[in-house]
Amino acid sequence: MYRILLFALSLLFLSGCVWDNVGDLLPMEDLCDTTNISYAGDIVPLLSNNCYLCHSNANAPNFAFGIAWEDYEDVAASSRLILGAIRHEEGYPAMPKNRAMLDSCLILTFEAWYNAGSPDN
Repeated sequence: MYRILLFALSLLFLSGCVWDNVGDLLPMEDLCDTTNISYAGDIVPLLSNNCYLCHSNANAPNFAFGIAWEDYEDVAASSRLILGAIRHEEGYPAMPKNRAMLDSCLILTFEAWYNAGSPDN
């Protein structure tokens, strides 16, 4: 009888020890700090790591129909287009091209910068 009781208690105890993915427990919005977003500190690295393969000043003429995003003025002028593309919104080309959608925190970061008026900070 002790063995059955011990076995039942062990199953009950172990069933509560499941490792959950943090993203399942908290929405990404709660894990992603989108306060104090800056162009130089957040947006340039995002673009550099995910967009410059095609959209750098050097590569854009050959790979991106001349659309380059290395200069603040170009990024700010295209910020709505960039946001629609990285969100994979209907009517926008899904970017990065032929790659998975960006991490949701990166998208939220760009969105926060855009919503703040795309400041040059």
